[in-house]
Amino acid sequence: MDIFELATYAITGIFIVVVFVRYLRKFQQLSHQTQLKVETAQKTGRYEPLSLYPYIDPHKCIGSGACVNACPEKDVLGIMSGRGTLINTTSCIGHGACFLACPVDAISLRIGTEKRGVELPHIKPDYETNVEGIFVAGELGGMGLIKNSIEQGIAAVNGIKAKIDSSSESKSLDFQHYDLVIVGSGPAGIGAALRAKELNLNYIVFEQDSLGGTVFTYPRGKIVMTHPVQLPLYGEVKMEYTSKEELLDFWMEIREKYELIIQENTKVDSINKENDFFVSILQGGEKIFSKSVLLAIGRRGSPRKLNIPGEISTHVAYRLIEADEIKNERIMVVGGGDSAIEAALMLKDQNEVFLSYRKSEFARIKSLNEEKIKAAINANQIKVIFNSELKEISKNSLKIECNGIQETMESIDKVYIFAGGELPTEFLKNAGVNMEIAKNKIIKSH
Repeated sequence: MDIFELATYAITGIFIVVVFVRYLRKFQQLSHQTQLKVETAQKTGRYEPLSLYPYIDPHKCIGSGACVNACPEKDVLGIMSGRGTLINTTSCIGHGACFLACPVDAISLRIGTEKRGVELPHIKPDYETNVEGIFVAGELGGMGLIKNSIEQGIAAVNGIKAKIDSSSESKSLDFQHYDLVIVGSGPAGIGAALRAKELNLNYIVFEQDSLGGTVFTYPRGKIVMTHPVQLPLYGEVKMEYTSKEELLDFWMEIREKYELIIQENTKVDSINKENDFFVSILQGGEKIFSKSVLLAIGRRGSPRKLNIPGEISTHVAYRLIEADEIKNERIMVVGGGDSAIEAALMLKDQNEVFLSYRKSEFARIKSLNEEKIKAAINANQIKVIFNSELKEISKNSLKIECNGIQETMESIDKVYIFAGGELPTEFLKNAGVNMEIAKNKIIKSH
């Protein structure tokens, strides 16, 4: 071996060592940065998941970072010590992009942890509850993804159709009844309605708000992410990135084209069993009889109220739909979650906006929303009142308590309350549906 060969080997060896050292240094820096983010998330209450979240199997993960790159939310996932890890888990919106991106199937979608269980209805593989004839699909069962909600609604109707076909009942009845009552017109409800029509089932959909369910309550322009899905009667739908307006327009087109029977602004107060039929009692007392019921109402149920004097008023609302039509008003937004932050940000350019939050700082909001609200506060575009609670709402004023001191704010034109939703637990229990505390329950795996 001559000197030139030795020099070549030496240079190659040095190059490999330099590359390895640089990689190791970058690897250590990335791990350190992620560790700091995890510690911050733990201190601020963002580490423990609130709902659906990705579980990373440390024995399978190879640290490729594909899940981190696939997630559209900032710092939900990170890489530490060569493995994927959770960071700001409360910012997870449950669309499952990380689940699909993982090259080694190391991620499963789960709900509930050992520390924080989530109450869910107990459902069978065909989405039937312990009450024979009552089915659950979509977010209420733990899966909020649009694609999966639609597919669950379709699968539930398939099970309902099979039960109806196998029923020995043949006598004619002297009162009007349906094969199926669907409660909720979100993605699961729409998918179920399409499948019910395709199977020639006698069905009706009741929606307490408007077509689209939870999607309808999103602020104007909010991006809704879906994956391609096969809709009964219609065929394949490809809308991986779309706005709220585009998605709602599509639902409206589907409704009109296939003449889906959806009754909006109609709340189902309770569901009882009389003989062999379910009785859905509507708000107002009307009774609707059916052989089966599909609950596609989501986990939020009805908006949570503050239960203070004056809350039932025409200038108090629990959702913001057309922010651009509201101008030159003094507005109080109540809440510290993403919905409240997004509403305040959308109203600030054309109005004087106040935001009341009962805690001393925002703890569980998306990183992008946190950046925007901080910028708006610094620019004096939104006046945030921390450690505060509304005590009374009047026609043009309100009483608010801040740090134990109560004061009156005059000339308040509108109040928007975003205090979360009431879980439909009592509604389900009254219908006889058993609930379970989900801890690390696998909702979807490869």
